[in-house]
Amino acid sequence: MKEIIKYFPNITADQTARFEALMELYRDWNEKINVISRKDIDNLYLHHVLHSLSIARYINWEPGTKILDFGTGGGFPGIPLAIMFPQCSFKMIDGTGKKIKVVNGVAEAIGLKNVEAVQLRGEEEKGKFDFVVSRAVMQMPDLVKIIRKNISKEQNNALPNGLICLKGGNIAEETKAYKDIVQTTEICQWFDEEWFKEKYLVYLPL
Repeated sequence: MKEIIKYFPNITADQTARFEALMELYRDWNEKINVISRKDIDNLYLHHVLHSLSIARYINWEPGTKILDFGTGGGFPGIPLAIMFPQCSFKMIDGTGKKIKVVNGVAEAIGLKNVEAVQLRGEEEKGKFDFVVSRAVMQMPDLVKIIRKNISKEQNNALPNGLICLKGGNIAEETKAYKDIVQTTEICQWFDEEWFKEKYLVYLPL
């Protein structure tokens, strides 16, 4: 939790309480449904919550912004972002029902009213959103093919609507098709922990 306070010192008492509740909730759920590697649960705040919040360093969404978390898994990046942006709405989808059960359980436990979590494959999602976010779900060209239909034409933010992905390692190959418009940011420029080396935020306007 100290990592969140370190980089986001201005969060409210309500947000702090929700972030603090995540460790016990995810430990509890992880005993029943393995959504985070058992070896990695101690690093929940650094590897999962703070990593998700790198998106909040990149963009400060306007109230009313609609975001789709594609392949949310156990709720990342959607849950941390929903806590950080209570005036925005988040739809979180995943093809695995057990994972959606965890997301709904966590959201309900901390009283998140701006989250809707549904078991759904990306191809089945028909809604329109300002942004789609994802965290290491699939190669970008495959993802873009699926989500292009979901990007709204109506602009509400300074940053044009599009896709924001969290990626690691060598991403040159999967981004080369978009080299003229893609923006790649090293997350270690925001967070100085060693773990963030070779982690990237990739933004593609669509």
